[in-house]
Amino acid sequence: MLTERDTETLFKVLNSSTELLKDKLGISYLDAFIETGDNLINNGEVHVEEGMPDSDTVSKLEKIYSEIDYHKLDAETVRKAVQICMIKATKEDAIQANHQITPDTIASIMGYLVIRLIKEDKQLQILDVSVGMGNLLSTVVNQLKDAIKEVDIHTVGIDNDDSMLAVASINSQMQQNSDNSELIYQDSVANILVDDADLVISDLPIGYYPIDENTANYKTRSSDGHSFAHHLLIEQGMNHIKPGGFGVFLVPSNLFDTTESKGLLKWIQDNAYLQALLNLPKEIFNNENAQKAILILQKHGDNAHQVEKIMIGEFPSFKQPSAFQKFLAEIVEWEEKDLLTNKG
Repeated sequence: MLTERDTETLFKVLNSSTELLKDKLGISYLDAFIETGDNLINNGEVHVEEGMPDSDTVSKLEKIYSEIDYHKLDAETVRKAVQICMIKATKEDAIQANHQITPDTIASIMGYLVIRLIKEDKQLQILDVSVGMGNLLSTVVNQLKDAIKEVDIHTVGIDNDDSMLAVASINSQMQQNSDNSELIYQDSVANILVDDADLVISDLPIGYYPIDENTANYKTRSSDGHSFAHHLLIEQGMNHIKPGGFGVFLVPSNLFDTTESKGLLKWIQDNAYLQALLNLPKEIFNNENAQKAILILQKHGDNAHQVEKIMIGEFPSFKQPSAFQKFLAEIVEWEEKDLLTNKG
């Protein structure tokens, strides 16, 4: 059972040991966190290389690590503590936007939507083509396990940034989910060799993809200049799920308002059903241009159908809890009565 005290205790252990290593080794907060996470996973044994950190620091670290046994904590307690550290890393290290952790508010909403989409399946394969630090994927997995008893979930997360993937690995191992998760260090736009998943979920990087030769076989590629990475990854993700499977993506709110969206819309028309585009509250973003939305696509096949009414809307402000809950209830009703009704 998650308790705020356990989360706070684990955060203090992670943060104080990270700050100590950051100072003694002269490295970034993120790199120091990865170092301390690996130490904890290695039963609190401090990694020493070329005499660093020194013996005094090793003793201090061992004392800090002895203050908590993360094996006795539930997955959500661990995830939340790691998340707080990564929020701090974002500020201290000025981590670029595409590498920042998916906020809990967004991850939890996406998980809430996903729970209804998988229809009480007991065996699930979930793919994240831009797993980053793993917060979105682990949030959704934990929500699914809480909602569906005895569900067996296997996850595959892909990312081309080794530091992000290292955090995702620490996240998975400390949450004791690593036996059922696979992390792949690779550019997801390149050819990926993974089994087709039941669901793809991803917080997509926004911007242009720089290696044009890798996009030759993509229908969503730009005919002139670089292509949008988020367009390519939507196509890649949907190509690696089973017929009738869902893709749930965090995308820019203006996804279909750009000149480049014509190719994406054509590809969706030929390969998937556009079922929903839900704008998140403006208040959680730094400016209006940074606003994001949740895109729900469904791959053709296996009795999948285009809903009569695409769910398009915007979540009310979090400052209006009753309106927010009402909107969630409307989405759930739409999922259950229209989206998931077998019309095949």
